Amino acid sequence: MNVKPLLYLFAIMILAGCQDNSVWISGTLTDPVEGNYLYLDELMSDNVKSVDSVIISENGTFSFKREIKSQAFYLLKINDRNFLTMLLAPGEKINFSSHYDSLNNPISISGSKGTQLMNEYNSKLRNTISKLSGLSNIYRENIDNPQLPAVIESLDSTAQTYLDEINSFTKSYIDNNLTSLVSLIALYQQVAPNVYVLNPSKDYQYYLKVDSVLSLMYPDYEPVTTLHEQVKQLIQGTADPKETKAAPTRQGSEAPEIILPSPAGDTITLSSTRGSVVLLDFWASWCAPCRQENPNLVRAYNQYHRKGFQIYQVSLDKTREAWIKGIEDDQLGKWIHVSDIQFWNSKAVQLYKIESIPSNFLLDKEGRIIATNLRGEALQAQLAELFR
Repeated sequence: MNVKPLLYLFAIMILAGCQDNSVWISGTLTDPVEGNYLYLDELMSDNVKSVDSVIISENGTFSFKREIKSQAFYLLKINDRNFLTMLLAPGEKINFSSHYDSLNNPISISGSKGTQLMNEYNSKLRNTISKLSGLSNIYRENIDNPQLPAVIESLDSTAQTYLDEINSFTKSYIDNNLTSLVSLIALYQQVAPNVYVLNPSKDYQYYLKVDSVLSLMYPDYEPVTTLHEQVKQLIQGTADPKETKAAPTRQGSEAPEIILPSPAGDTITLSSTRGSVVLLDFWASWCAPCRQENPNLVRAYNQYHRKGFQIYQVSLDKTREAWIKGIEDDQLGKWIHVSDIQFWNSKAVQLYKIESIPSNFLLDKEGRIIATNLRGEALQAQLAELFR
């Protein structure tokens, strides 16, 4: 009887059965609010599930232990505005420290390769957001400057440079970490609400690239299967000639009809502007880049309205009061304004598949799209050509 191989096999089975699926998270928060809770939430594609909570001690220390079978995303959270996204793997022992009011900007973190990779990306993203916020401050400082249009043009150019930089950094980050789930998170980063670093239509190849790798490595992980379904829809959209032809941003296609109320409550259709060259502009009073662009729209309207130029401006505001105040403050009352006050749930936003604002479509006299997203001098140059 051959005993050694059987003993060896038995030993392997014992070791496999004892594999540690626990994750330990411990750390210290400086300047804590004693007695408050720290939560651990599991992050899914369309919801967040709370799985544990602890009371923060007097000296700010805390610890969690959780059993997990495979890598997954979690939130270490004090509230919905103060959290750290973590990529946890079985057997990891994470040590974490940060200020109580800024979990997303940790002082130190160790023991979790995925979380450390995400923290590196977040640092770069925070820097970009900070620089963009600085441009908004410059705009506010120059609001009464006679040279405001030139200032806005410069700010717009600088902002685009920052956006191009974070876009390139994100693509490089994905390429370098393609086999990690962190590449999935990188696809959906934003510099402002609904202003994404990567665009599914323009950066389609990166969605396809991440999906093709992660679907093989993590075929049953819900966020990965959700991405896979999204990519299938993208493929169908690009492969279907009818879908492509009907896309509202396609040059030469007829702009879909919009039927929305004005501030006075009158229903105004987009088609009522036929016979004029029309700028269909999506904006909101809470959108700083939109407000920066508004003086350029005033200049364009004053210069070309008598020649047949009209602006049909759709607001994504949350309240009628904010919308009207934005119109008054920026002196936009000369042209057409409409809104259903539904924020990003506006019917017009869904119809035109708007992903960020400001966003615009220049229409000819028959309502066909001539160009998209013209701002600053680019809009002035296009109008000068049309009305030459």
